[in-house]
Amino acid sequence: MKSAELRQKDVAGLEAEVKSLQKAHFGLRMQKATQQLNNTATLGDTRRAIARAKTILAEKQRAAAK
Repeated sequence: MKSAELRQKDVAGLEAEVKSLQKAHFGLRMQKATQQLNNTATLGDTRRAIARAKTILAEKQRAAAK
């Protein structure tokens, strides 16, 4: 998901997105461990997507606190 799409979500939506991405990342790690994962680049992609969502979530929470 792109940054612009994430910025349109509210805090609850971003938290749900982070949780969903973390669940997907866990599934990919399990596939890698059992040697069922063909494209290992998806691990990095999901890790970056989690970081992107968490960054935008932190920005929104900081803005709400001010």
